[in-house]
Amino acid sequence: MEEIYINHWAVIAAAVSNLIVGAIWYSPVLFYKGWKEANNKTDDDFKNVNVGKLYGISTLLSLAICYNMAFFLGDVDTDWVWGTTAGFLAGFGWAALIFIIIAMYEQKPIKYMLINGGYITLYFTLIGFILGIWR
Repeated sequence: MEEIYINHWAVIAAAVSNLIVGAIWYSPVLFYKGWKEANNKTDDDFKNVNVGKLYGISTLLSLAICYNMAFFLGDVDTDWVWGTTAGFLAGFGWAALIFIIIAMYEQKPIKYMLINGGYITLYFTLIGFILGIWR
């Protein structure tokens, strides 16, 4: 049986990075306004959001995503180059493209697809980098 190596601290760091990168990506500094427009949302739509629940569930789902990626990158010879490459390929080649296919059927605007698809690609690439470099 092949030996699988998982650094649990790296997995946790990669999962937490989802919250950090997402907060920056969807902030007014970057894509908040464009994302709101693409979704026909206003600031009033977010007044009653349970932020604790949202971040709690997001963190748990991010941990599941990162552990899944850690198993794929669990080979002892994985390094940051392979981790980053695999993260990009998973993010763009699988996750972002299926997201775009779904968004097309939902008749979402291209701006919506690019903002969210870009985030998905960046996040998976970052997961791969963190898991690859922090062995």
